[in-house]
Amino acid sequence: MNYELDINKTVRFNNKADHCVGTGRMDLALHKEYLDQLKVTQDEIGFSYIRGHGLFSKYMGIYKEGRFDIEGKEEYCFTYLDMVMDSYLELNIRPILELGFMPDDLASGDETCFFWKGKVSPPKDYDKWGRLVQNTLKHLIERYGIDEVRNWPIEVWNEPNLTTFWKDADMEEYFKLYAVTAVAIKEVDKELKVGGPAICGVDDERWLREFLAYVDENNLPLDYVSRHHYTSYSPKMVGHYAYIDLHEPEDAFGWLERSRDIVDSFEKFKGMEIFITEFNTSYVPNAPIHDTVLNAAYVAHMLSRLGDKHESYSYWTFGDIFEEFGIPFTPFHGGFGLVANGCIEKPTFWTFAFYKKLKGECILRSEDSVIVKAADGSIRGVVWNLDKRLEKKNLNVSYNIANVEKKEYFVLEKFVNEETGNPLKMWHEMGEPSSLSKAEKELLKQAAKPGISSKNIVSENGNITLEYELLPNEVRYFEIKSIDRKSDSGYSYERVMKHVTADSEE
Repeated sequence: MNYELDINKTVRFNNKADHCVGTGRMDLALHKEYLDQLKVTQDEIGFSYIRGHGLFSKYMGIYKEGRFDIEGKEEYCFTYLDMVMDSYLELNIRPILELGFMPDDLASGDETCFFWKGKVSPPKDYDKWGRLVQNTLKHLIERYGIDEVRNWPIEVWNEPNLTTFWKDADMEEYFKLYAVTAVAIKEVDKELKVGGPAICGVDDERWLREFLAYVDENNLPLDYVSRHHYTSYSPKMVGHYAYIDLHEPEDAFGWLERSRDIVDSFEKFKGMEIFITEFNTSYVPNAPIHDTVLNAAYVAHMLSRLGDKHESYSYWTFGDIFEEFGIPFTPFHGGFGLVANGCIEKPTFWTFAFYKKLKGECILRSEDSVIVKAADGSIRGVVWNLDKRLEKKNLNVSYNIANVEKKEYFVLEKFVNEETGNPLKMWHEMGEPSSLSKAEKELLKQAAKPGISSKNIVSENGNITLEYELLPNEVRYFEIKSIDRKSDSGYSYERVMKHVTADSEE
C-alpha cells in the first residue's frame, strides 16, 4: 500500500482508546497483584475510567440484613468499597459504577453466575434495592464529594438479555429494575449520570428498541446507552481452552451501526452517547487468542473506528487477576487482560499504548493505518498488518512539507510482531511453565517489551517517505519530528563510529 499524505487536510478520527478499561469483580482490587497490574497499565496507558462487576456481591460486603439485631434490618458496610475506591483514585482512574449483582440477602432466588457465585435474580424487595443504591451513592458523595461522583457514570446491571446474568433474561423485570434504579439515583442528585441496558449481542436489537421505548413512554431518566461488543463465533473447547474464529471486521462494525441507527430512530434519544462498556475479540476468559499478536492487530483495527459512533469503549480487561471461570492454571491461559499474571504485558497492551500517543489532527485513516499531526508538529502513526494467513505486507507512507528544501528528521519506531514483543512465544519455548520462577518472570517481562529503533532521514525537496515491510500481525508505532542538530564543540559522531583517534587522518 502507498499513502500520499497532505498534512494540511484532516480526516475524522475520534480516539477514545484510553477512556475506559474493564476489570473483574471489584473486590479483586484488594489483591496486591491486581493493583500491580493496574499500576503497570496506568503508568504506560493511563485510562480515565474502569468498569467491572460485583459492586453489590457478597465479597464486597456492602449489604446485609439482620446480622445482630432485628430480623430484616438493613445494614450497610462500606469498608471494602472505600479501600477499592481509594486505590483507584490513587492510580488516577475513576469508576463506571455497574450496579450488580444482587446481594445474597436481597436476592429473590438462588440463581448465580461465575465461579464466585454472583446472584442474578431480581430483588425480593424493590424498596430495599432502591435504598441500597441511594445509601451507597450518598456514602460515596460524602467521602469523595459531589463534584467528583457526578463524573462517575452509573450503569444498571450487566447483560440482562442473557439468562446467565439475569434470571430468565426477563425483559419486563429488567425494565422494572431500571425504572426503580434510575429514579432512585436522580433522587440523590439529578446530575448523576445513569445508563443501560448493558446488553450483549444476543437478541440485542429487540432488547434495545424495547428498552428505549419503555424509557420514552415512562419518561424515565437516561443519560447514555450502553452495550457490549465481542467479535468471535461460539468457541470450540479443548481441555481448559476455548478456540475461536473471528468475525470479519466489516460485519462486526455493521452490528454496531445498527445499534446507532436504533438509538437515533427515537427523536428523544437521537445523538445520545453510546458507551461500549465491554469489548474484546472472544467473550470467554480462556481463549488463547487474547495472548497473541493477532489479537493486537485485530484490536488495532477496532480502535481505528470504534470512536466513530461511540463516546466510550472499554476493553475487557486490563489484567488477568480474574476468576469468572475459576483461578487460572498458567500465566498464559487466554485471559482477557492486557497484562498477564506476573505483570507481563501482552502484545495488545502495546496497541493501546501506541494509540495513546495518537493525539492531534488526523491526516490519514485507512484499513491498516492511523496517522496524526500532533500539537508539537510531529507526525505520529500506528500501522498494522492484520493477516491470519501470516503473510508480510509492504507499506509506504510519504508526505510533503511545504517550503522546506532540506531538513533533518528523527524517526522513532516501536513494534510488536510474532518475533518481538511476544512473551507468549518465549513462554512456549521455555516449556510452558505453570509457576514462574523469579528468573523466568524477568525474562518474560523483557520479552514483552516492544522492539524499538530509530534513524535520521533528510527530506528531499520537502518530501519524506517511510517504507515498511510489516511482519504478519505486526503493530508498529512511528513518530517523526524535525531536529536542529547542535553538536558540542569538537564532537564528531562519525569519528567516534570509525574509531578515529585525534591524531589519525580521516
